[in-house]
Amino acid sequence: MNAKINKLRSELDKNKNKISELQSRNREIERQITELENNDILELIHAHSLDITQLAALIQTMKTDPAAVMRGEMEESDHEEI
Repeated sequence: MNAKINKLRSELDKNKNKISELQSRNREIERQITELENNDILELIHAHSLDITQLAALIQTMKTDPAAVMRGEMEESDHEEI
């Protein structure tokens, strides 16, 4: 067989292995990023002493009227449950 073909196949195999290793590393990095983002979210929730009901109300308000959240116009009943 042609020596050049063998050399190219060897290089191809090496590249496939590198790609596989890099993809695995990327998945691990993405997992770590998600974990850190989730921890940041939990810290924010705890820092503002939000319970699950208040968090749900905040998220719902953000979906329906994001500007109201920025203006601080959430319903008073949501704040009184603290």
